[in-house]
Amino acid sequence: MANAPSGPAAQWVLLKGSTRQLLPNSVPVGAADLNQIIALTVKVRSRGNLAELAEEIKKISAQPLKERTYMSREDLARTYGANADDLDKVELYANKHHLRVAERDEGTRRVVLKGTLRDALSAFRADVQMYQHASGVYRGRRGEILLPAELKDLVTGIFGFDTRPKHRAPRRSMPTSSAAATSLGEFASVFADRYKFPTTSGSTKLDGAGQCIALIELGGGYSHNDLKIFFSDAGVPMPEVVAVSVDHGVNHPTPHGQADGEVMLDIEVAGVAAPGAKLAVYFAPNSDSGFQDAIRAAVHDNARTPSVVSISWGEPDDFLTQQSIEAYSEIFAAAAVLGVTVCAASGDHGVADLDAAHWDKGIHVNHPASDPMVLCCGGTQIDSNVDVVWNDGTRFDVQVFGGGGWAGGGGISTVFGVPDYQTGLKILGKPIAGRGCPDIAMTADNYRTRVQGLDAPSGGTSAVTPLAACLIAKLNQAYGKNLGFVNPKLYQNPQAFTDVKVGTNGIKQTIEGYPATVGWDACTGLGTPIGSTLLQVLQE
Repeated sequence: MANAPSGPAAQWVLLKGSTRQLLPNSVPVGAADLNQIIALTVKVRSRGNLAELAEEIKKISAQPLKERTYMSREDLARTYGANADDLDKVELYANKHHLRVAERDEGTRRVVLKGTLRDALSAFRADVQMYQHASGVYRGRRGEILLPAELKDLVTGIFGFDTRPKHRAPRRSMPTSSAAATSLGEFASVFADRYKFPTTSGSTKLDGAGQCIALIELGGGYSHNDLKIFFSDAGVPMPEVVAVSVDHGVNHPTPHGQADGEVMLDIEVAGVAAPGAKLAVYFAPNSDSGFQDAIRAAVHDNARTPSVVSISWGEPDDFLTQQSIEAYSEIFAAAAVLGVTVCAASGDHGVADLDAAHWDKGIHVNHPASDPMVLCCGGTQIDSNVDVVWNDGTRFDVQVFGGGGWAGGGGISTVFGVPDYQTGLKILGKPIAGRGCPDIAMTADNYRTRVQGLDAPSGGTSAVTPLAACLIAKLNQAYGKNLGFVNPKLYQNPQAFTDVKVGTNGIKQTIEGYPATVGWDACTGLGTPIGSTLLQVLQE
């Protein structure tokens, strides 16, 4: 095992769920720099029984909204946080290997250790090297992580050795799929009206006031000047936007960076569709540990207390280690008992879930959208004033911008089982064998955005996700209580959706996808929401 410390085999034990594969088509390019300073997040066991937490979520989601009582962040930390003794043991062990504790938190059960890669590999065995991939050079880990025997019963995950990026495909300034598209795109308010987002409840104007929408970003930044001009052109007041730094990630707009377009898209969609809501933008490094930490920071943020989280990043769920899957799931379970709704994009390349340059010829669903605790947001496009499956009808081609093959993600997870709320669903005439994606869909095409001084159309399911978050925020405002884990209620009320019956999320001349059918399907879910109907039925 490369870069591993020496020592008797009996001193080391396998960290369950840590086995990891490289990104497809990765080529080794040399040894990693052992003197590089890295951060490792060590996650430890809960003092509580996490199975009981799952039962609490079922209990809450079965109750009418007016009867629900969510846990406080303090109660969650007190009941399901870490034992101080466990964190002490990790800290003491780390100190012996010259790793310093940069952060320690009992509530989220983490110790963040910093030091050289050499010292990290002395403390925890792993095969770490540098690799070249279509996404760039990354520090990759393959195989398993080994722990010292003294920590085997208390450590549940170690994150930070691997720096492979999460994926979010650039849709900025691309030709739109819809025949009704305009040259600069439509403001998100047009689509909010299309899906009948409620605007009043009694005498209350519904604009998201009193709500905080968390936007997760892995790079890039936003320009205050561009936002000021954009919202003036949209005819809505400038929303309150605050940048939150996670793991030293910062708001860093650049003259030409593609990631800026993704950040601005999120802010501009959310700010137009729910102008009264506060927008908290969590910036973190583009890696598995950075992604986890950004979502965790939003869910557990006691200062801003987001009621809904919008996530437009991800990767195929079968690419993740089991320890990562479980770590994310625990964050989403925490969100559910806190009354926080998590929305995530289903992906922008149909059942491939990867663009042409990265595709491994397999069929995948996008994580974290595939987690059963997450509202998976798929895409449509508007043809002759009818929503059909979003699909630009092009094949994969690495020679064209973005690689072609733009289509709404969806399919059946091989990682997550069938959640209770999807029991009985069928696909192609047979019962689904795993978590089905997506849950809902809205147009993924022709959103007007302003980035780096230019206005142009953009889209993708990464635009649908903040739009869905705005719908949740408005419903929360109307009810005076958070919807929280909303999926079961949605599946109980199919009449609150317009069924999408035309199209497929396959990629032309590349891979066959799933067709839109009557009822739920694996390309548009339950269909497009009817916001006014949801306002009536979800509180019952």
